[in-house]
Amino acid sequence: MLKSYLKTALRFLFKNKTFSLINIFGLAAGTLCCLYILLYVQDQYSYDKHHKNAKDIYRINSSLQLTGDKHDNSTASPPIAPAMQHDFGEVLQFTRVVSTAMWGVKQHLLSYKEKSFYEKDAVFVDSTFFDVFTYHFDNGNVIKALMEPYSVVLLKPVADKLFGNEDPVDKVITINNVYGKHDFKVTGVVDESLGKSHIQANMFITMNSGGIGDYTLKNTSWAGNNFASSYVKLRPDANAAALEKKLPDFLNKYGSQQLRQSGMQKQLHLQPVTTIHTTPGYDVELSKTISPSFLNILILIAVLIQVIACINFMNLSTARASKRAQEVGVRKVIGAGRSDLVKQFLGESFLLSFIGVIIALPLLLLALPYLNQITHTDIHLFLFRNYWLWLMLTSIIVVTGLVAGSYPAFYLSAFIAIKVIKGNFTSHVSAAGIRRSLVVFQFVLSIVLIIGIIIIYSQLNYIKNKDLGFEKDQKFIFSFFTGDTQSKMQSFANDLSQLAEVKAVSKADNYLSQFVGHDYGVYLAGGDPASLTDVQNIATDENFVKANGIKLISGRDFMLKDSGKVLINQALAKRLGLKPETAPGTRLYTPNPPNPPTFVTIAGVMKDFNYNSLHDGVRPFMLIYDTKVADFSNMIVSVNSKNYKDLLGKIEAIWQKDISAAPFEYSFLDAEVQKQYETEITLSRIINSFTLIALVISCLGLFGLAAFSAEQRNKEIGIRKVLGASVWSIVRLLSKDFLKLVIISFIIAIPIAWYGMSKWWLQAFAYRITLSWWMFALAGLLAILIALFTVSFQSIKAAIANPVKSLKSE
Repeated sequence: MLKSYLKTALRFLFKNKTFSLINIFGLAAGTLCCLYILLYVQDQYSYDKHHKNAKDIYRINSSLQLTGDKHDNSTASPPIAPAMQHDFGEVLQFTRVVSTAMWGVKQHLLSYKEKSFYEKDAVFVDSTFFDVFTYHFDNGNVIKALMEPYSVVLLKPVADKLFGNEDPVDKVITINNVYGKHDFKVTGVVDESLGKSHIQANMFITMNSGGIGDYTLKNTSWAGNNFASSYVKLRPDANAAALEKKLPDFLNKYGSQQLRQSGMQKQLHLQPVTTIHTTPGYDVELSKTISPSFLNILILIAVLIQVIACINFMNLSTARASKRAQEVGVRKVIGAGRSDLVKQFLGESFLLSFIGVIIALPLLLLALPYLNQITHTDIHLFLFRNYWLWLMLTSIIVVTGLVAGSYPAFYLSAFIAIKVIKGNFTSHVSAAGIRRSLVVFQFVLSIVLIIGIIIIYSQLNYIKNKDLGFEKDQKFIFSFFTGDTQSKMQSFANDLSQLAEVKAVSKADNYLSQFVGHDYGVYLAGGDPASLTDVQNIATDENFVKANGIKLISGRDFMLKDSGKVLINQALAKRLGLKPETAPGTRLYTPNPPNPPTFVTIAGVMKDFNYNSLHDGVRPFMLIYDTKVADFSNMIVSVNSKNYKDLLGKIEAIWQKDISAAPFEYSFLDAEVQKQYETEITLSRIINSFTLIALVISCLGLFGLAAFSAEQRNKEIGIRKVLGASVWSIVRLLSKDFLKLVIISFIIAIPIAWYGMSKWWLQAFAYRITLSWWMFALAGLLAILIALFTVSFQSIKAAIANPVKSLKSE
């Protein structure tokens, strides 16, 4: 019986090549999209699940509240984690991770023998790091790896780059950064073969190695200095929720006095390490996170694309019903029951679904580099090692086969034998309504996706062109990662200033568009030190305002030797209750226990500008005048020429003269600003790509319905032609029904798209566009044009057919 079903299915597929190719293409394209999205989502949820006893590892997060400000940090004060291990029996081990990038040290010069290069993503870690987190060691002893001072564990790509085929263990390398030049012993090499982690690091430096590591070990602050990513590993039988309830008393025990003096309210929370990558919203992270809402939308898109492909199969199967009707009638006459026919048609559906998957797999392998480029990830297809992949493939075949084949199977098997043998192929009146409903559903989804593309593009274009309050164009950024290069910054700046194309040169510890990690609380004279206003800040020289095109609304700019002076923004003036015109000259105080408070004096007030992304509003902010070379690691160069090729040639010549030992590297400020919206740009690329595929598959469904309509009305068309109807009048007759379906789809899609984009996506931006009627109208117009283009082929084919052929049986 099974052999008979298979032979019949194959015979029908080969006999109806166009029908088969359209169905297989639709199912293969849908399967490719669905499979990649599922692999992508699985990859994003896999972070940190490879660690031994991962369910027992938690990160200590801090919620800080000062007057009018609340910060949710993924970090904690340095003493908290070790004290938790000391006080709570539930804690087996702790470790801390401190990213040097958060302190402005973004790159480190690594040297070994004649080899020398810059490397980023270095972290200081406690000696217990590998007791908590699981990594595969290619070389070295995991137990002793971080026991000695000035020891380092390298990620395998860095070790290969530095040592080649040599054994790296016990080799001494030199690491040069703003903390100085030190020799480090390589005690291990790890890779990421076990799985991905939210801790993005190329070098793991033991904490007792000077610099920020020593500062972390000696730090006794319980209120401020929330810069250490802190983790605890609990006993398997420990209750994390119960432990978290003990943390307020624990924090009060050690930090109550500091919290009172700083005017800060602080809470500690435990977060499972396996949820970190998919939990956005924290001020400080070791790597980029991803929103579960974004992943849910991708899953929805995957499901909808596959459903669209299934609908195609249904429509094309019913469109060719007359081709199968006599076969159904004959089978019923010779004794086949309806259940036998249902099995046969479901078997054909499963066969097509299986063929679609078989075709989709090699296509996915070919498309992986392109898709990975779109999503900024590195998914690999391991056919024989990933059991989840086979589970996905099996699920796709079964679900697609059932969904796509159920309606045609029951529809075709319901034909009455005596009628179809006589040539009456009509079925229930509701069948046409179901087919039209399915096409409407397809185009609702497609139009929603088109509207989404238009709105996302409009928002990204708004972001790109919005006045941020500073000038981001024609700005070069140069970074200085070692003490040697920092000492030559002033000479480089002086030489640059001699170029006619250079308007201004400024040195700072940060630059606009980057995360501002420095902040502290301030209050006015006579104010309450316990009611502080938290202020983010950048340390700069006297040229920062000019170089960035920031506007002053009162007071003056920095001058040489302006120590103790600050420039504040309007948001800070408003928070402090100061009028901008009278704010210059006002002192801002900061608690400094046990010493007297320190203070700075306002030199001027800046017009508010978006120093961070447009996801957030403008917070209280100030520029602090600084003269210490060691505090500066960035240079902003404002130019008046767009001939970058020639200008960069001149700048590189100066660089080679002043700082020849360091590689010549630079970036553009406008490109750095754009990087803040990588998630949105990635979403736009994904939706663009998959919407195109969804539209193609939807058009195949419309093509199928057009074929069915032309087939059902061929005699009517023949009579109309005999009576004198023109080709174009028949084309209009056949096309208007499809136009109605698209218009209905458009009407349904408008509220869905409006709600989804205005209430979900746009809410992530503090500054956003207003939805306009033209965005929806343009999507509707595109859908109508695409639909008319699709049905025109079948309509014109039916209209120009010889009427004699359709009427000769009458």
